Amino acid sequence: MRTSYQFRLRPTTQQANDIDRWLSMFCAQYNYLLADRFDWYEQNRCPINACPLVCHIPELRESPNYYTQKKTLTKLKKTHPHYGEIHSQVLQDVVKRVNLAFERFLKGDCNGKKSGRPRFKPRDRYRTFTYPAIKDNCIQGNLITLPKLGAIKVIQHRLIPDGFKIKTASVTKKADGYYVTLSLEDPTVPTIKADINPDSVIGIDLGLKDFLTTSEGFAAPIPRYYRKAEKQLKRLQKRVSRRKKGSNRRRKAVKRLARQHKKVADQRKDFHFKTAKRLFNRHDVVAHDSAACPKGIDLNVKGLTKSRLAKSLHDAGWSSFLSILANRAAKAGLLVIPVNPHNTSQDCSNCGAKVPKKLHERWHKCQCGCSLDRDHNAAINIKQRAEGHPVLSKAKSLLSSSRLVLEAYTVISDSV
Repeated sequence: MRTSYQFRLRPTTQQANDIDRWLSMFCAQYNYLLADRFDWYEQNRCPINACPLVCHIPELRESPNYYTQKKTLTKLKKTHPHYGEIHSQVLQDVVKRVNLAFERFLKGDCNGKKSGRPRFKPRDRYRTFTYPAIKDNCIQGNLITLPKLGAIKVIQHRLIPDGFKIKTASVTKKADGYYVTLSLEDPTVPTIKADINPDSVIGIDLGLKDFLTTSEGFAAPIPRYYRKAEKQLKRLQKRVSRRKKGSNRRRKAVKRLARQHKKVADQRKDFHFKTAKRLFNRHDVVAHDSAACPKGIDLNVKGLTKSRLAKSLHDAGWSSFLSILANRAAKAGLLVIPVNPHNTSQDCSNCGAKVPKKLHERWHKCQCGCSLDRDHNAAINIKQRAEGHPVLSKAKSLLSSSRLVLEAYTVISDSV
């Protein structure tokens, strides 16, 4: 199992200056390598319908890739000696980021979905660097040892579980300070618990009236952290716009605004984690609307963010919550099942008949006598679809086989 823990760093003034200087150098190298990729791309492509009869044919060059660009780092350290102060693997990770961004632009990801044209990063947008490999005993007491940076004070608010090995470490500069994210791995931890109860299923329907409604009828109120902080954010944004660009006062105002935005994001993230924990404390399987289900029917969160509901959707953070839900299930050895969201609000959960309703109609009433809240009806439909899901059927078969083995072992031991 793979998981990650994030801890806050308390670097000294010299260490903070070194981290800022490294980020500035990484940003410059990232933009340089990306410019080299674009230079090759522009010189080696020639659309047929745009090629003139008489034109200069540039000398073709080999496509720069991860390995060829990584070889240029030795020459870089000779021409720019200050790059020799940086850990070599961290510098190589910059090349990996450039390669990943450009490959997604040309070929797409594992699903074939292409990303947009990579953009050059301004200094304020490059905030993270990664150690691809780090020692397991890098944390001793309240200190973490990072190569070339030394021992940095860390606030370890929770202990690393026994058996987990530290694979990578990423240092991030945020609005309120510096953080380190440790990627942990333990291959012996099973993906699904042996004593999981496949019959303990609950369906949830995400909404804007209530954050979620369960198939049991419980509705979690939506906190609206951004809406509550809008007045404060507006005041801070005005203060930024009144400052002269490039001045120290504007820089300080931008930092105050960023801290307020981070506070809102942290409040929302905390709410998501607590809601996910509350669900898994009572149930072993949680079913929800799928964000990428088969047959071309999607929970179009991205499309909804372009509508009048955009601000409310971003404030609720559906995608973030579903990601946290899946991660928490993986850590606990439980199940999260995405189901087809098609007509979950329109179909009757009692008889299955389709009852068309517009968005403003919040009550479901069917001829069979079923009368309940629209979101509650959708959550029940989601639960019913999850009960016939192949993942849950497989878990039930594994559980029944393990029970048979346990019963046979008990009979044999009793007879002996």
